[in-house]
Amino acid sequence: MASKAEETKKIVKKPVLKSTKTTAAKPAKKEAVKKVATEKVEARSTSSVQAEVKASSKTTGKQYAAVSIDVVDVSGKVTGKVSLPGEIFGDKVNKALIAQAVRVYLANQRQGTVSTKTRGEVEGSTAKIYRQKGTGRARHGSKRAPIFVKGGVVFGPKPRDYSLSLPQKMKKKALFSALSAKVKDKEVTVIDGLGAIEPKTKVFAQMLKSLGFTKKKQNLLFVTAGKEIATVLRAGRNVKGVNFLPSKQVNTYEVLAAGRLIVMKDAIDEMKEHFLKK
Repeated sequence: MASKAEETKKIVKKPVLKSTKTTAAKPAKKEAVKKVATEKVEARSTSSVQAEVKASSKTTGKQYAAVSIDVVDVSGKVTGKVSLPGEIFGDKVNKALIAQAVRVYLANQRQGTVSTKTRGEVEGSTAKIYRQKGTGRARHGSKRAPIFVKGGVVFGPKPRDYSLSLPQKMKKKALFSALSAKVKDKEVTVIDGLGAIEPKTKVFAQMLKSLGFTKKKQNLLFVTAGKEIATVLRAGRNVKGVNFLPSKQVNTYEVLAAGRLIVMKDAIDEMKEHFLKK
């Protein structure tokens, strides 16, 4: 037993030699720390560059490609091509924003002027209709109660404001989305020389036939521009299914409601100046 104890003591008392690993690990650790530091610096530099790129993109704005489309004359012949501004006619279609703009537009069309009279507003006597007891009928205190003829209305409509608001940028973005959707669906026609036609319904109807719009039930929206608005309006105001709208008053709802959008060539520049002004 003593020999075993002595052996264990000897084992414990053995001198521990310093390993060379610890001395070699110190410079390795320093190098690893330096690498991590350099990587952090590089990451910060890349993040700063990305931030600068984002800031520059915000200031410069998104680049849009122009949309090329054929131009037809009054007789329906193709006379050339025109490049539509990509910011207006080549934007990404945002259906949620379009739905919101339509909802706001329709809500703002409501007048909210309808009104009904309550039992306190209708004409009639304030006297008790008959005595309280002894008649065998139900108790009543007024002839103007809603259950009687010429009585008041319960929970009837009253004048209220239905109007909603939408930021100007969102309105423009919704309009651009609607116009871009029309271009993608090939429902846009650019016409030249419309202002020079004779202001007669017969001439205007003949022009529609030459353009290929011969359906009985049609919904056409003409986007007009310049001084020729009165002439074009006079020529086609009696044609069924045709609507007119100045280029500066184009809105999302009217664009979507139209089956076909016919834009005067001069209206393109007016829309660009009006909607893209800073």
